Amino acid sequence: MTNRQKTVHVVPHAHWDREWYFTIEDSNVMLIENLRHLIDVLERDEAYKSFVFDAQMSVIEDFLAILPEKKKQLQELIRQKRLFVGPWYTQTDTLLVHKESIVRNLLYGSRAATKMGHSMKIGYLPDIFGQNAYLPSIFQSFGMEYAILQRGLYTEDVATDLNFRWVAPDGVMVKTNYMYFGYGPGKFLATDGEYVSGTLTPILDTLREMNASTAHMLLPAGGDQVLVREHFPETVEALNAEQSDYRFVLSDYETFMEATWENEEFETVIEGELLASQKSRIHNTIRSQRVDIKLANSRIEDKIYHQLEPLAVMANKYGAPYPKRWLDKVFKLLFDVHAHDSIGGCNSDETNRAIIHRLEQAERICDSLINVLKKQIARGIGTELEQGAVLVFHLLPKAITKQVETVLFTNEKAVCLADMSGVVVPQTILSQDYISGGKKVVVTAGGEREVEIPGYYRTVVSAEIAMKPLSYQVLQIIEGAVNLLAPTDDAKIANEFYTIEVVAGKLQLTTKFGAQLSNFMQFEDVADDGDSYDFSPLAGDIVDLASAAECIAVKRSDLVSEMTIRHTLTRGEGTEIETTFTLKKGEDTLGIKHRLTNKTKNHRIRVRFEAPNSEASYADQAFTAINRANLNRHFANWRENRFAEAPVPIYPLENFAVSLSDKGAIGVVTQGLKEYEATTDYLALTLFRSVGLLGKDNIAWRPGRASGINNKVVETPDAQMLGDLEFSYHYRFTASFTTADWFRTTERVRTHQLSYHLQTLNSFEERVERFELPQPAAMRDLPTSASLLTISDDAFFSTLKQAEDGDGIILRAFNPTDKPINIEANQANITVNMAELPINSPAEIAPQSHLTLKIKEL
Repeated sequence: MTNRQKTVHVVPHAHWDREWYFTIEDSNVMLIENLRHLIDVLERDEAYKSFVFDAQMSVIEDFLAILPEKKKQLQELIRQKRLFVGPWYTQTDTLLVHKESIVRNLLYGSRAATKMGHSMKIGYLPDIFGQNAYLPSIFQSFGMEYAILQRGLYTEDVATDLNFRWVAPDGVMVKTNYMYFGYGPGKFLATDGEYVSGTLTPILDTLREMNASTAHMLLPAGGDQVLVREHFPETVEALNAEQSDYRFVLSDYETFMEATWENEEFETVIEGELLASQKSRIHNTIRSQRVDIKLANSRIEDKIYHQLEPLAVMANKYGAPYPKRWLDKVFKLLFDVHAHDSIGGCNSDETNRAIIHRLEQAERICDSLINVLKKQIARGIGTELEQGAVLVFHLLPKAITKQVETVLFTNEKAVCLADMSGVVVPQTILSQDYISGGKKVVVTAGGEREVEIPGYYRTVVSAEIAMKPLSYQVLQIIEGAVNLLAPTDDAKIANEFYTIEVVAGKLQLTTKFGAQLSNFMQFEDVADDGDSYDFSPLAGDIVDLASAAECIAVKRSDLVSEMTIRHTLTRGEGTEIETTFTLKKGEDTLGIKHRLTNKTKNHRIRVRFEAPNSEASYADQAFTAINRANLNRHFANWRENRFAEAPVPIYPLENFAVSLSDKGAIGVVTQGLKEYEATTDYLALTLFRSVGLLGKDNIAWRPGRASGINNKVVETPDAQMLGDLEFSYHYRFTASFTTADWFRTTERVRTHQLSYHLQTLNSFEERVERFELPQPAAMRDLPTSASLLTISDDAFFSTLKQAEDGDGIILRAFNPTDKPINIEANQANITVNMAELPINSPAEIAPQSHLTLKIKEL
């Protein structure tokens, strides 16, 4: 090879979208044809060195579900590293899902690929809409030291070297290559003179300039759903015979990265999240598209990670089988939803309906399993519950005192909760309804007859309960009068932390710190001239800002206060938004629930929280909080610098976003709402976008062609989000911002608590309550209370589950602070990586890092 000559690694591959403007069934029919043909080509042509099948195992499982007889052929090709699969199960959007979902996706994908012969050792991100800051750390925890990606970088950062060190907030690094021309510059590789001189050579010459420190260059040669190019071996030979500046080799991503980094120490270091929209579109506002999908997904993730899995660990401790196969099914339903287009909602209506159906299936399974496990534990305790008691579960391995909502069914109206010693706990009745018992059919010798069943009361109680780490306890149901959440004439609610009142039609908030916000919450409605990928402002549009608040109702009790107010927006058909604020005794968060009926098309509604003179914000991402400027320094000249889309400072969040105003830290803890913007005046949380097109050319913030499919606009009337919508989250004001404080608040407001009333009056409250259920033989004579696991209060919980090998429990915790933390788990344990393989590491969580423990027995 001459000094000038560069080695061009031509990597044949297919990027396989699971669904998009087509359905998953369409995709799978084509998958069978394409992958069967690919196997034939690789087996008959040894010169065709290898092919990368998009690093996701779901497509392999779908293929084998139809053609199981092809398994041995696939295994041999994968073992020989001629067909590359894994490490993903599906290529997840890493900014729209729970951090644990990213880990589980890689866990399922890499384990399945390894069983087939080999899991590709590349953190491959060909088409993801922005990169999570912790991907380097997560990849390394799965034994991957390399990453290859397309989106999220500024050209100036990689102008001379497309290879760089990508560093996560915890300091962990992966060796990374940036696909500057995306994953398809070699898709149409050919030898004719016009193609070589007009297309190929200019691409290679540009890549040469951007690979100054290495003799190796990457030319991905594939595209969406592409068929294997059988001519590539001959084409590579012909190209090598025709010119001398470049030596072409058929290659794969592992070979390319190993060769590139073998003797090189690239100097470029890039830290954290990658959201730049200069060369490739990021679709910053896709995070509020089809918000119904985001809300449902987040709700299910909450049930899995904060309720079902730790509850299943607890039940398994007492003799119930761990529902591993059911969880496998739920996760695979979710992983199909988590693919970047799918969770993004930028799909045809037909596809989005299938996504919603998958989410409904997953949630029904979760609810049914939770019901079964609660009931089995309750029946295992037995006598005390049968005499009139409720079981309360706390599924976080930390002690906490908070209000827990419990549903009781009793014959008597005047009931309350007391501990096992008979001491009544602080509580209030949120609602109480008398329910007719109806009739039941009794079979007699004279035939069937209907018998009247006495009625009963359904009472929702909010009780303040002190709960031990990862525990359950029994509370008695006794006779007694309880304070009721009752109407009052005031237009004001308050607790130790906040006072909220309607003053001259404005919502005024006063904090315990003395700060006063005269109009702390408003609604903004603007026209949306974009498509399913991107919001776009409409030229000449006037913002509809609803700031006048009408107080509808106020209710109070000793523990809870509620205020319901109404705002009115006038755009289109008009929108009335009813908001219920909830303050609880001792809680420094304000519960917020919005209800509205959307009748207007092509618009976006956000809620604005007053945050004067703010210059920056924080939002959590995986295991820490990311600091972001309110203005993007590239925004002023984005058109001149030929950005693919405007670098608007609209950002993703996982759980919370906080604006740093001159009055204090003003933020929200959300569940399913994933998009915010912090300005100098307010923190804006996007509730939803309403658009009806998949694909649109030349929109204001995204010049040029439509994203997705060229020359085709797909109408998506379902994406207009017409109908009833509901959003719930928490507002919080603190004097200053600390990362650990906001993660602690997030843990507190998440639903780590469950309750169960073992009773016979109502068999329809929960999904499978009316069915007969066998009791595991071992689940007898359980104690009336138990606490199974404790971690340090300074550490934060990520997951508790059964180990994949069934031998022990996996506990993952993280540390968002700048100081190390000893996790202090109180069981004998070993440290493992995210792949659940042993590593030589102390039980200490490094700053802004995570730690996974394998506990042999609770």
